[in-house]
Amino acid sequence: MADAEWARETDVVVIGGGLAGYCAAIEAAQAGASVLLLEKQPAVGGSTVLSGGFFAFAGTDLQQAAGVEDSNARLYDDLRRAGGEQNDERLLAVYVDHQLEAYAWLKKVGMAFKPLQLSSAQSVPRTHPVDPEALIKRLRELAEQTGRVQTLLNSPAERLLQDAPRGRVTGVLAAIDGRREAIRARRGVVLAAGGFSRSEQMLKEFVPHQAKGIRYGGAGNTGDGIRMAWALGAGFRDMAYIKGTFGFHPNARTQEGRNWTKLAVYRGAIAVNMLGRRYVDESKSYKLLGDAVLAQPDGIAYQIFDQGIMDKAVDGVPPFDFQSALRLGRLVQAETLAELAGKIGVDPAALAATVRRYNDLVAKGVDEDFGRDGLSTHYGKLVTIDTAPFYAYPSTSGLIATYCGLTVDPGTRVLDVFEEPIPGLYAAGELMGGFHGVAYMTGSSLGKCVIFGRIAGQNAARAV
Repeated sequence: MADAEWARETDVVVIGGGLAGYCAAIEAAQAGASVLLLEKQPAVGGSTVLSGGFFAFAGTDLQQAAGVEDSNARLYDDLRRAGGEQNDERLLAVYVDHQLEAYAWLKKVGMAFKPLQLSSAQSVPRTHPVDPEALIKRLRELAEQTGRVQTLLNSPAERLLQDAPRGRVTGVLAAIDGRREAIRARRGVVLAAGGFSRSEQMLKEFVPHQAKGIRYGGAGNTGDGIRMAWALGAGFRDMAYIKGTFGFHPNARTQEGRNWTKLAVYRGAIAVNMLGRRYVDESKSYKLLGDAVLAQPDGIAYQIFDQGIMDKAVDGVPPFDFQSALRLGRLVQAETLAELAGKIGVDPAALAATVRRYNDLVAKGVDEDFGRDGLSTHYGKLVTIDTAPFYAYPSTSGLIATYCGLTVDPGTRVLDVFEEPIPGLYAAGELMGGFHGVAYMTGSSLGKCVIFGRIAGQNAARAV
């Protein structure tokens, strides 16, 4: 486009005001670039503020204080294993090399981490929780303090603009205050617009097997960034591997709000279907558990546990805050298993037999039915379910995020279908493909947003 046709100009345009977008904006600004951040919704935060606020880090002071031995090598192996070895090893290497730096940066900017937790696909506890709303608020403050970042709300990006067909990305066509404007990006454009958990069209196209799952995630997550890059010939990674997250309460289909996901299975609960039977090794990644529950009658299961497991609840850490679920009426409580079965519509004899069988296997030390040997990824001691009162959390699978998307190189440059860089275009966050593979380790998504978001911002600011 000719210079006279540009309505606005800036050094870097960042599309998306979630965690990756703000990390990119801050880094670009600190590298001396002017930044325009476009947010489609009336508020920033995206899917980040709907998450549990979990980060996966290894070798931290929190782990050392808790006596947890972890390392870069162990973290890498867990990520590789969770991804079924289908993830891009180069991207994993970048994550591992930068993860302690990211942890230190988050602490430096004022984020307070809650107590360490064990969660999905972790061979040792490495979940470092923060308040996700406080995180986004703080990052927006930091961006504004640079004096170089301008955030525009209600400003959806519609197209990427190039200086020639198959040429350099030089700007963005966006709707600002309801009027289309061409915005020039003198150095680069960073796509951080999230995934497509709210796009029925893209879900039907790429993952029809998730039809029974709950649609969740940021309200603006309709695949805009992916489609804009797709129009320029961008390659895709991991699209067929999209999975929902196990532990979503079925009522989340019709009610808004946070904290619908509970993961009592990682504290020792079992998962039973509507027939009152176990059907899976509950220590697997909650992405694999998500697929498993969709194969059950009505796509519904119940996490069954007792007071001993209830006592391991962690207030303020959403997936393990069982008391809040009880107060909100989402967790079913009963003094006996028979009473509990009646409340959830499961055959009492079947549930009693399942729990009795499981307790016998725990005492024996071998889960002969499904091979469960720990709370998560072979870590943690199994416990019996035998202390009243008893609890049941109705659970299905929910698509909080789609964890797949554009092919990128380790520097976050978007690659086309021939794996050649599309000049001037970078991507970070949920729409970045290749990192997760077939499944997912808790905390690696938000960690990925910080690590690759910062790299994208740095590289976009340096581009000429």
